[in-house]
Amino acid sequence: MMVTAAALTALQVGFKKNFQVGFSATRPEADFTKIATVIQSTSKSETYGWLGKFPKMREWIGARVIKDMKAHGYTITNKDFEGTVGVDRNDIEDDNLGIYAPLFQEMGHSAGQQPDDLTFSLLANGRAETCYDGQYFFDTDHPSHNEAGGDTVASNVDASGLADNPWWYLLDTTRPLKPMIYQERKKPEFVAKVDPKNSDHVFTNKEFIYGVDARSNAGFGLWQMAYASNVALDGDSLDAAIERMRLLRDTNGRPLGIKPSLLVVGPKLRSQANKTVKVMLGDGGASNANYNAVEVLDSDWAA
Repeated sequence: MMVTAAALTALQVGFKKNFQVGFSATRPEADFTKIATVIQSTSKSETYGWLGKFPKMREWIGARVIKDMKAHGYTITNKDFEGTVGVDRNDIEDDNLGIYAPLFQEMGHSAGQQPDDLTFSLLANGRAETCYDGQYFFDTDHPSHNEAGGDTVASNVDASGLADNPWWYLLDTTRPLKPMIYQERKKPEFVAKVDPKNSDHVFTNKEFIYGVDARSNAGFGLWQMAYASNVALDGDSLDAAIERMRLLRDTNGRPLGIKPSLLVVGPKLRSQANKTVKVMLGDGGASNANYNAVEVLDSDWAA
C-alpha cells in the first residue's frame, strides 16, 4: 500500500471505528454507573459546596428559611488520561494492518472501563481519602446528630474483622446523588498524528501515532449513603450495617431516610453475598429474613 494522504485518512477512519466498537461495547455495562452520579464538568475543577446539606421540607410558617449551601469546599480536580499506539510505516506499506484492529478495539475497551477503575479505586481507598466534612469517607467519627438532635459523631465503617478479610460495601443508590461522583470534563477522544511532512516523530521513527485522551476524575458524595466493612458477611453483619445507616439523623434530629439498596462485593465474596440476600431459605431450612433486602453488585473492580 502506498502511504498517501488518502490512505492515512482511510486508516484513521478505520482505526477510530475499531476504537468506538470497543468503547461502545464496554460503557453501557460499566459498573461505575450503579454507584456514581455522573457530573458534567465545565472547568479545570468543580467545587461541591452543597454536599454538607440534606435539603428537607418544613412547615411554612412566616418567612422562608433559606438553607445556605454549607461551603465545605470539597473540590474534584480533573485529571488528564491518555493511551497511545504507534503504527509502523512498514506495516502500512506491506498491508499488514489486520493485527491493529483488535489493538484499537482493546484501546476503546480500556477507555470505557477507565471510569470503573477510577471510581472503585477511590471507593476502596475511602478509609484514607477525605470527603466533604474533612474526615475520611469511611470513618468512625463523622460529625453527626443523634435522635434527640444533639451533636455527636457517627461511624460508617466496621474494620473489626480479620486483617486479611475482603471488604464489602453497602450503599444507598436510590437518590439522584449516589455515594460516588464521576466527574467528566472531556469524553475519551480518538486523536492521530500522521502527517509525514510536519511530524518530527513520523519523520524520525517512521511511526504513525494514534491515541485517545480524556479528562475526568472521581470523588465522594455523601458519606451517610455508604458503609464499609471487613467483618465476615452474613445476615447479622448486614443487619448491623443497615441499622447503622437507617438511624442517621439530620440537624433537626429527623431521620435522613437512608435506604441501603446495593451490596457491593468483589469476586471473593460473590458466593457469600448471594447466600446472604438471594437465597430464600437459610441453613436448616429457616426463612432468610434478608432475602432480596438489597441488590448485589459483584464487580471485579471491588476486589
